[in-house]
Amino acid sequence: MRLAAGTLPAIDRARNGTGPAAQSGPAADPTAPGPAADPTAPGPAAHAGPPAHAGPAAQSGPPAHAGPPAQSGPPAHAGPPADPTARGSASEPSLLPAVRPPEALYIHVPFCVSLCPYCDFVVVAGAATRGPRNRVTAFLAALRRELDLRADLADARWGTPGSLSRPPLGSLYFGGGTPSLLPGDEIAGIVEIVRLRFGLASGAEVTVESNPGPDERGDARALADAGVTRISFGAQALDDDTLRSLGRRHRARDVREAITDAREAGIASVSLDLLYDTPGGTLQAWVGTLDSALSLAPDHLSLYALTLDDPDAEGLTGPTGDHLPVARGARRWRADARARQDDDRAAAMYEHAVHRLAEAGFHGYEISNWALPGHESRHNLAYWERRPYEAVGPGAHAFDGAARRWNAARLDSYIAALTSPPGVSAQLPPGGTEAINPEASAAERIILGLRTSHGVSLSESTRQPLSDHFSWARDADLLSVTADDRIVLTTKGRLLSNELFSRLV
Repeated sequence: MRLAAGTLPAIDRARNGTGPAAQSGPAADPTAPGPAADPTAPGPAAHAGPPAHAGPAAQSGPPAHAGPPAQSGPPAHAGPPADPTARGSASEPSLLPAVRPPEALYIHVPFCVSLCPYCDFVVVAGAATRGPRNRVTAFLAALRRELDLRADLADARWGTPGSLSRPPLGSLYFGGGTPSLLPGDEIAGIVEIVRLRFGLASGAEVTVESNPGPDERGDARALADAGVTRISFGAQALDDDTLRSLGRRHRARDVREAITDAREAGIASVSLDLLYDTPGGTLQAWVGTLDSALSLAPDHLSLYALTLDDPDAEGLTGPTGDHLPVARGARRWRADARARQDDDRAAAMYEHAVHRLAEAGFHGYEISNWALPGHESRHNLAYWERRPYEAVGPGAHAFDGAARRWNAARLDSYIAALTSPPGVSAQLPPGGTEAINPEASAAERIILGLRTSHGVSLSESTRQPLSDHFSWARDADLLSVTADDRIVLTTKGRLLSNELFSRLV
C-alpha cells in the first residue's frame, strides 16, 4: 500500500477478510503498511492502495468530530528488538531517504474460495482456486521464478544473504487471499527458497494468514512443520448473523476450532482480525464480540473499522494498477452497507476496545493492533518503522527505503511475464514504482511513528512537518509527551488522527 503526500488513507478500516495488509499487508502496505496506509496494513500488513486524500485541514479551529482512527497500511516486516515498546533514540530512522537491503519479505497468495463483498485486496476465487482449471500450480511456478529474480537483483546490489551488507530477513509474511489454502509442503518449499535466496534469521517470525473455516484453514501441524511461527485468522466477527451479513463462509464455532488446532500444532503466536462498525452493528454487540474474542485466549488482536472504498473510481484498477475491478454485486452491497455505518458508533466501539483490552493485559502498540507482551507483529512493525521490505506476488508492494515498487494486480499478466517458453528469459511482472522525496519521507516517518505507542522523539516537534502543528495538537489533547520525551497520540488523538495527519502532508 503506497503512502505518500496526497494519497494518505482516511481512516483505519479493513479492506480484506484475512489480514493486515493492507499490502498485497505490504497494512495493511503496511504503509501497508501495509498496512496498513499498511502504513504504506494493513500492515497487513498492508496492501490495497489508499484513496486520494483531501487537502490539509485548516490551521486553526478545533479538531473535527471523532471517528475511527486513521488507516495504516503495511499494515507488515522484519524483526525489531525483543521489546518493541522500549526502543530508544538510537533506533530513530534517518531523516533522509536511503536505499537499504530488505529486512522482511511479503508474499501475496491471491486465492480465496469465495469473494467477500467488502474486500479490495487482490483476490481470485471460484474456478481459479479450486477445480480442474485452477491457477494455483501456474501461480506457484511464477512465484518461485519471481523470488529467484528478485533475489538475483538483491545479490547483485547487496551481496549474498548473511553478508555484512545484507543481513538475513527478520520476518516472512504470507498474505492474501487465503494462503492457508496452499498445501503445507508448498509453504515449506517456499520458506526454504526464501531461506536459501534471502536468508532467514534465527528465530525469524513466519506468519500465514488464514480463514477459520474447516476447508480453508489448512493443516496447522503441516504449517508448523513448514516453519510457520505465527498464524493470523480472519475471524472478522464472532456471531453467525454478522458473519452471514459480511458474506463470510465460516461460523463462530470454526474460530474456536481453528485456534485449538493452531495451539495443538505448536504454533507460537495466534492473532485474530475483527471488524467493527459493520452494517447495522451495535455497541452492545461489539462488547460481546470482544468478550468472546478474549475468551478464546489469542495472543494478538487487530481491530479494523470496515472500509468501503471504490478502487475503480480511484484509478487503481488499470493494467498496471495494484487493485482489481469491483464486481457489480459487491458495489451494490457496499452502497447499502455504507448507509448503515456511523462514525460516532465506530468511535464508541474503538474507545471500548482501548479500555477492555488494556484490562485484559493487551498493549495497544499501534492504532489498530493489540498484543500480549512479546506477541507484537514484528513484520508489521517493519512497515510502521519504515524499514525496507521485499514483496512478491500479484499486487504486492515493496519498499527499499527511498522508493516503493508494486506488481500489477492481474494474475494472468503476472503468470505470463514469469512463465517463459524454452529459450526465452522470464521477465519481472508489470507494475510501477514511486520515488519518495524528502518531504514525503518526513511526513510518512512522523505519521507512521505516531501510529505506534512508541511515537516519535520530542525533537521532532522542532522540525517540519510537525513543528507547525505540535502546539495546536497538544492543546487539543491529540498529542502528549511521555516521561522519556516521546510524542505519542492520546486516545482522543487516535480517534482524530486523520485531522492531524492531513495537516502534515
